[in-house]
Amino acid sequence: MRIGLLTEGGYPYVSGDARLWCDRLVRGLGQHEFDLYALSRSERQEDEGWIPLPPQVSRVRTAPLWTARDDGVVHGRRARRRFAECYGELAAVICGSSAETPTAEADRFRSALYGLAELARDEGGLVGALRSEGAVRALERACRAPGALRTAREARVPELLTVAGHLERALRPLSLDWYEDDGLGAVDLCHATSGGPAALPALLAHHFFGVPLLLTEYGVRLRTHYLAATDAPPAVRSLLAAFHGRLAAETYDRAAVVTPGNAHARRWQERCGADRAKIRTVYPGMDASPFAEVGESTEGAEPDTLVWVGRVEPAKDLVSLLHAFAEIRKDEPKTRLRIVGAPAGPEGEAYLGHCRALAAQLFPDEAEGPHSVGDNPVSFEEIGGPELPTLADAYAAGAVTLLSSVVEGFPVSLVEAMLCGRATVSTDVGAVVEVIGGTGLVVPPRNPRALAEACVALLRDPERRARLGAAARARALELFTVEQNVTAFHGIYLEIVSRTPVRRVVLDDAGEPLPFAAPAEAHVPGRWTHTATRVVARGGPSWAVRPTPPLPAAEGAR
Repeated sequence: MRIGLLTEGGYPYVSGDARLWCDRLVRGLGQHEFDLYALSRSERQEDEGWIPLPPQVSRVRTAPLWTARDDGVVHGRRARRRFAECYGELAAVICGSSAETPTAEADRFRSALYGLAELARDEGGLVGALRSEGAVRALERACRAPGALRTAREARVPELLTVAGHLERALRPLSLDWYEDDGLGAVDLCHATSGGPAALPALLAHHFFGVPLLLTEYGVRLRTHYLAATDAPPAVRSLLAAFHGRLAAETYDRAAVVTPGNAHARRWQERCGADRAKIRTVYPGMDASPFAEVGESTEGAEPDTLVWVGRVEPAKDLVSLLHAFAEIRKDEPKTRLRIVGAPAGPEGEAYLGHCRALAAQLFPDEAEGPHSVGDNPVSFEEIGGPELPTLADAYAAGAVTLLSSVVEGFPVSLVEAMLCGRATVSTDVGAVVEVIGGTGLVVPPRNPRALAEACVALLRDPERRARLGAAARARALELFTVEQNVTAFHGIYLEIVSRTPVRRVVLDDAGEPLPFAAPAEAHVPGRWTHTATRVVARGGPSWAVRPTPPLPAAEGAR
């Protein structure tokens, strides 16, 4: 079958979210054909280019989500009236200016959203209209209308401009030229790899062509928005939460199947309106081969060394980890802590500097070296050096692996430690308990004393460490490998397409349906299909499709 894979800020770019699991999924399903529709998040991401793509990727179409050039579309009077009606209705729904039932409000949001999509398709884009003063005035009227939310009524002009700007960015996919018969209309299934902007083109493909939608969320996009908007004014938070909540509910409603990556994400999806009958948990697939040698090794690691691996950022709560390590050193003076990871952006750089200063304060009598504090009781390191050339070497360096996060989705580093056969001590956040499943110790977040006590218990019991490590590796190999992920999605693809009615009906000259006019082998990889060639067009590389020369009559008959 032909799969339209929709991504935001990830695959096929060199950097970004969900890059690895998407690449493993595509490579693992060589019997299918993939069209990639990718939204980029920054100019730097586009400049870094793509990763090498497998032959089953027949086409790649990209669009920048971080900017929108003026499309030069000038709307006539009728188009402006259509836009004012649809955008005004959308604004009225998110401002809560109605006493209708939730079902009626969902219908109004759906009608307004697809009305804007149809206008963009008819007129060639909405970039100018969404940026216009008319859009801001429509939003202001909705906020001032009777029955509007109190926070919406209190919105001032700067806050209205902020909300209008955010809506313009969120609705940019409406103006893309992907919604044609030879675009998303030609795929058998749309697989959106996240909610939000990546799912919006899939919603339009479902609306215009009836293409079924599969939504995968390893991190619930609506939850991410709630966490990111804590510093915004109340009116901005309220209006944007209403918009993203409505969009998420519409996506869950239209999706044939929703696949969260863990039970934590599943609970969020159910609270946000996803039908429980549609939900199938599919754990992320991880490549176990880089960790096989460490996991199968009989040699013991440094018995007095603790290891933390991950991106250095405030959510990882390394401050609590350092305070816990100070407690551990009181009971086990020989213990060492190796913090392995690179900072995540400018905020991570600042946080790393704060952690280094805190380590120097906690161990003031032992200072040496630019990368370590004390006589190596705490070290800050990165992968690629002479001591830790690979990620597997980082986990192999210690007897116990730690996770100290206060916010976590699916704990990738924890699964990597499990694949290495390491005993773990983790904080009870996100999907940690679900992933560990009894093969490690779990403590409350932001509790250095509990973290220290759990570490000391494992440091003093090597037999228990060995049992937990072996059990953790067996669990990870059973649940969290690429093979189980690919197998699960292959079955879901077949199930969705088998339940979807035939959409492309071919008619004869008399207008009657032609049975078997679209043969099953139309998308079988090989000589029967089109061949993809890479071309370079304005705005970056793209892919064009050139037909394969027809077979001779006799060969075609055979």
